[in-house]
This record gives sequence, C-alpha cells and structure tokens, in this order.
Amino acid sequence: MDAWFIPIVGNIIVPIGGVEHVPADINWFFFAIGIVFWPILKAVLFYRLIFHSPMPERLMPTLFIFIAPPAVGFISYMALNQGQLDNFAKILYFFALFFTLFLLFSINRFRRLQFALSWWAYTFPLAAMSIASFNMGHATHSGFYNYVGIAVMIALCFMIALFFYRTAVAASKGKICTADH
Repeated sequence: MDAWFIPIVGNIIVPIGGVEHVPADINWFFFAIGIVFWPILKAVLFYRLIFHSPMPERLMPTLFIFIAPPAVGFISYMALNQGQLDNFAKILYFFALFFTLFLLFSINRFRRLQFALSWWAYTFPLAAMSIASFNMGHATHSGFYNYVGIAVMIALCFMIALFFYRTAVAASKGKICTADH
C-alpha cells in the first residue's frame, strides 16, 4: 500500500540533483507531478487506514513514509528556489515536522512490534526529515531546526545500526524473506 508513495517521492526528489544538470522546467515538471499527486494519494491511503481492516503489524513501520513527501518536497522546493524560504516551503516543512512528531508520540506502538524487514521503512523518511531540518536551519539562521536535524540524525544512525544487526541475526536464522502465515 505505502509503496505507492515511491513514484510520488521519486518525482519530487528529481530537482534535488536536477537543478545542477537539467533545465529548470524539467525539474519543475517532475516536482509538479509529485507534489500534486501526493495529497491525492495521501487521502486514498488515509481512507484505507481508517475505513478498512487494520494494517498487519509487520507493515506498521511503513507509516513513516507519510513523512517523506513533504520533507523531500521541502528539500526540492528549496533547491528549485535557490534556497529562498517562502510560505509554501514552510508549509511543506511543518507538515513533515507534524508527521514526524505524530509518529514520535506513537513510539510505544512501534517499539512493541516484532522485527521485520519493513523496519527499514523508518530510515528514508527520517533521513529526509533530518536533511530538511538542516536546510530549514540554514534558511532561517535558527539553531532550533539544526537541533531537530541533529536529534533526528542521531536517532536515525542508532536505528540503522540496530536494523543492520537485527537483519543480520534474522538472516542467520533464516527468518527473513519467508512466507506469511
């Protein structure tokens, strides 16, 4: 279900590297596709989460993907605007921050989950949020956003080390890439 965000974020991410290599209109083209389809897909996924059967526990970490479109959107939008912070950029950043805080306050729900490869779904959105926070700190000259970026990055580094270890242990026991029961 949450894999549907991959093409959305894939389009939004193009300008991050593209501003240095292709004409501006090509970057805006990809950004526009992703940023317009993101709220539509978000609404469809929220509908699914609210009105249909609960998501399997092993897939719960994929909810972190809701952080990625606005966080990556903020990074891309800032790249498209040569680092100039405007109100739309703030909307993107603060929406990503809202989802990050929302999921942070739900941490106990995630900590009780049994390890699965889906835990790696935490990493990309948190990396995007960390980078977005550093970019926001640079644009606003506010240390607060840099502290947010550092906190998210520290948590992310810890999680990557933990997930690497847990993945290696699970692989050595033949407990990954197995059929659902």
